[in-house]
Amino acid sequence: MEHDGTILGYTVMLRADALEDVVRGVMMIEIEGHVTDRVIRTLGGFPEISQIHTTNGRWDLLVELSASSLTDFDAVLRKIRLVPGITNSETNLLLSTPRSTRAKL
Repeated sequence: MEHDGTILGYTVMLRADALEDVVRGVMMIEIEGHVTDRVIRTLGGFPEISQIHTTNGRWDLLVELSASSLTDFDAVLRKIRLVPGITNSETNLLLSTPRSTRAKL
């Protein structure tokens, strides 16, 4: 299965309290015009962002991010809001994760 590309890789799953980044959140992002691909490429360069999801409805993207402190988290939010094409955002902190079936990559 590795040779035919079915298995892409392996990972380790950690308890949430074992992670260095203690402040986690999700940010919903609104994008102006037809620059979604460019915004996604830009956000992909942020080491604090672990996942980027496209969505339907009011928000265009949902981004999962983390930082080691609230001050660092705030700094990342400010940098994201300065990305050209982002017109609006809303962020929620993740307080706990009672259940997760995903590995942290």
